[in-house]
Parts: sequence; structure tokens; C-alpha cells
Amino acid sequence: MSVKDRFKRVWNAFVSPQNDPHTSDVTYGTTAYYGGRSPSRMTLRVGNERTIITSILTKMGVDASSIPVRHVKVDDQGRYLSDMQSAFNDCLTIEPNLDQAPRAFRQDIAMTLFEKGVAAVVAVDMAQNPNDSGFSDIYSLRVGEVTEWYPQRVKVNVYNERLGRREEIILDKSYVAIIENPLYSIMNEQNSTLQRLIRKLGFLDVIDEQSSSGKLDIIIQLPYVIKSEARKQQAEARREDIEFQLRGSKYGIAYTDGTEKITQLNRPAENNLLKQVEYLTNMLYSQLGLTDEIMNGSADEEAMNNYFGRTIEPIIDAIVEGMQRAFLGINGIKSRKERVMAFRDPFRFVPVKDLAELADKLTRNEIVTSNEFRGFIGIAPSNDPKADKLINSNMPQAEPSEMLERVRQNGS
Repeated sequence: MSVKDRFKRVWNAFVSPQNDPHTSDVTYGTTAYYGGRSPSRMTLRVGNERTIITSILTKMGVDASSIPVRHVKVDDQGRYLSDMQSAFNDCLTIEPNLDQAPRAFRQDIAMTLFEKGVAAVVAVDMAQNPNDSGFSDIYSLRVGEVTEWYPQRVKVNVYNERLGRREEIILDKSYVAIIENPLYSIMNEQNSTLQRLIRKLGFLDVIDEQSSSGKLDIIIQLPYVIKSEARKQQAEARREDIEFQLRGSKYGIAYTDGTEKITQLNRPAENNLLKQVEYLTNMLYSQLGLTDEIMNGSADEEAMNNYFGRTIEPIIDAIVEGMQRAFLGINGIKSRKERVMAFRDPFRFVPVKDLAELADKLTRNEIVTSNEFRGFIGIAPSNDPKADKLINSNMPQAEPSEMLERVRQNGS
């Protein structure tokens, strides 16, 4: 398809007949958004922004986004053969949309999963309307939030880059990658560990604000009985006088009569709220496979592999399977042998001192070539032809003619 024909046939989700058309001749859109924050960025709940929950979710989102996702070709056994030369693969590896790079796009999916429980990846620009002939190629992707559910469709709140604002559109479930958080019961259920911790942290913030509000919280015991209206007015005047002294004093000092007694009330309240917060935090860490060492970056290889295996990989698998179902379909998976695959770097947490031994084992057993391993550690490939062959360098290598001659001699 030529470039001219491609733009003639391109289909955009925001101008679908199921939604109100938005057309404008304004060059830069209808409105301008002022500020340092992009309007396409997802907003966290206020309760999360003010607590340690944000650091936990951000850590998991960054780790999930570190695993690349690609559109690939596989063989009959489902093994990886090569990357697909498609616009969909360009979206996954180069530019998903006008505002995001691939890693930011993957992190957007993960953060939406953690915050909302369900994320919807919408193919905004496609070669043609999927309702007419199914999906063809995809030119841009956006992450949205499902706001309403219907039997065959969903209403998705997604950013419209043409108008510079978020809008709600209705799309068929078959053409939207609906991704559920595999840790939903831990993170998003109403009485889940994470939600209980958020509520407890909110209560703790309220107590902290009350204790640091600047109030003295004192009771003044006067040397007379306050029952008559005159005595009440006299006591009120005495209270206002002490307030005036404290407010006007440089060091906050006031004087009282020797017969008056002052009792301070703003002592720290004794409760078990902090212990409950610590208990829920430890429980959440254990359920998410997190440790203090993982959060502060000092975890060893075994702990990181356990964390990625228990927590991060289920999230990536959910993202991959959701895209595969919606954007490739049964026809793409079975007939065209296409997949969406995630590729985690197996040497990411291997200490440098162990790389040499690992390289020797992999090349000696003819699992990877020398140039393939050099690519894993970021070294340019060697020009030696032997570096692209699966050979054991510790064994003498004979030429094919010499090997044939030896076989003949052994046979005779």
C-alpha cells in the first residue's frame, strides 16, 4: 500500500461512528494546556500521592517497564524466529504515540493496572476500520481507563492527541486489549491489603495534622466557680487575655495568677495505629514479593529473580496476552504464526565476576555464539567469522574435507 493510499484508508478511534465526531481546522488543537505536566499522563489518587504507596507502585511500574515487548514471528512449535517488520512492532519498540516512548508506554500500562485494576490499550490509528475487516496494521496505541462495561463493548477514557484532552469512547471488546491486574485481590479489592494500608495511612496523616496544627490545647482552672453569667464573662475575658499575651509575645510567654492552674492536653495520643501500619506494610511486602533491600536497591541476584518471577512477570504476561488476543486474534496467532512476546535480559542481575564463567559455559556447550553473548553485555560484534558459529573453541576444529576423510578412513 502506498503512503497516499494508507492515509486515505486510515481509521481513527475518535472519529468512529459510535462516537461523536471531533473535527477542527485549528492547527494546534482547540485548547492549550499550560503547565509542566502532560495532560495525557495518568493521575494517581490523592490518597496514594500522600503515602508510601506511590513509591511502591512506581518501583513496580519501573521494573515492569524494563522488559521490552515486541511483535514477532514464531515457528510451528511457537519458538521465536524473528521480529515482524510491521507498524505494530514499531509502536511497541519505537513510538507508541505522539507523547510517549515505548518504556513510558509500558510504565503507563503498569501504573494504570495498579491504580485502577484494569487497563485498556486502545489502537487509536489503524489502516482501516476493524469493524469492517478486522485489524490490519496499527499506527498508534494509547492506554485508557475502562469507565463503563457493556456485554459486547466498553467505554474507555483515553487521551485524544488531536484535541489535547481525555475523552470517553465506546469500542468493541474484541478490538481493545483489556488487561486485568493479576494482583487485583491484593491491590485493588475494597478490603485488600493495599487498600487497608491506604486507609490506615490516611488516619495516621489526620492524627499528625492535628498534633502539628499549632494549637496549645490547654485548660485553665480559675480559682472560683463558674456558674453565673458574670463569672462566665470574667473567665472568657481571662482566656482572651492569655491568648493576647501569647500572640503578642516574642517567645510565646504569658503570665497567670498564682491561684490559677493550667493543664496541657496535647500530649501524644497513645494508640496502636502505627503498629497496624507496620503490620500491613510487612504483609503487603510479603504478598507482593518485595523486601526492604529491593526497595532501596541493595538486593542480591536471588532476591531480584524471585521478585521478578513472582511479581513482575505475571504483570508482563497479562499485558502480552491482552495485546495478543486483541491485536492479533486467532487468525494472526494460528495462521500467520505471529505473537507478542516479552524479552527479559537473563544476565541483568548476574555479577560481573560471574560473566566470564557463564560465557564459557554457554559458548562451550554451543548454546550461543560469541557475538550473541557480546551483544548481551553491550560489546560490538567481532569480525571474525568464527564468532558467529556455534562451536566449542576449546576443541580442535577440523575442516569439512578433513572430517570427511577421517570418516572414510574409519569406515575402511
